[in-house]
Amino acid sequence: MNKPFDVLVAGEINPDLILSGNIEPAFGQVEKIIDGADLEIGSSSAIFACGASRLGLKVAFIGVVGDDLFGHFMLDSMREKGVDVSHVIIDQTRQTGLSVILNRSSDRAILTYPGCIAALRPDDIGDDLLKSFRHLHVASYFLQTALQPGLPALFQRARVLGLTTSLDPNWDPSGKWQGFPELLPMVDIFLPNENEALALTGASGVDGALRQLSWLSRTVAVKLGRQGGKACRGEEFVRSPAPMVHVADTIGAGDTFDAGFIYAALNGWELLRCLKLAVVCGSLSTRAAGGTAGQPAIAEALYAMDGL
Repeated sequence: MNKPFDVLVAGEINPDLILSGNIEPAFGQVEKIIDGADLEIGSSSAIFACGASRLGLKVAFIGVVGDDLFGHFMLDSMREKGVDVSHVIIDQTRQTGLSVILNRSSDRAILTYPGCIAALRPDDIGDDLLKSFRHLHVASYFLQTALQPGLPALFQRARVLGLTTSLDPNWDPSGKWQGFPELLPMVDIFLPNENEALALTGASGVDGALRQLSWLSRTVAVKLGRQGGKACRGEEFVRSPAPMVHVADTIGAGDTFDAGFIYAALNGWELLRCLKLAVVCGSLSTRAAGGTAGQPAIAEALYAMDGL
């Protein structure tokens, strides 16, 4: 059955303030001059949504923001990227969060004020909304604490209604990594990075982590940064290198990898081609500062895939 939208993203919404240059703070009321300060679309879920829209998918977002400068900046910026934000909840009693990113090109430190990140609940996402989509994506699992307890049931509802599901866990600040044995069987595509996969499984290497995770989730794709990525589905195991690019910063590269993988999966591509598109999209996104400025359109990504 044709549906009006491809992907519903249920996630967090907050901008990134990216500081670049000599960004080591010096306390004692010392003022330092840095090279750049940019306010950009932030949050894993929002960057994914923009990347998926850039590739040509019809994407809508549900989350919570405050009725404030940062919230309206995010909603306006996401609309400009083609993301439908009509389902976003504007909460007059809360403040939108902010991440301050101290950027060193290939590495970064992040200071986050959570704001509304933890406000979205499973019962905010009704069946009538889900019926309009082919796929449900969730990211920043450990920050979305109100969504966590009901997420297995939400994914189950989505699958009963004919949607596929995907999850990017992001890092667990607590180090506990709880809830995944119950959640992963409801996840069609699981998208951790290398460190997350190793922490979740306790495996000594990526291949072992992939195998363990694939026992629970139907498809697992692991991001390996400059080394590309690996994916597993049942007994099928594939790897893709990354193309050579000049890296401005790596913010949002993993989220754009996710967008490429979901685009390919929704178009019925075989596993290796899904992984190659994901790796290319993640790599190309690093060419420009911020999480969305370097995200490729599908024609550009397909051209870059020819070299892999």
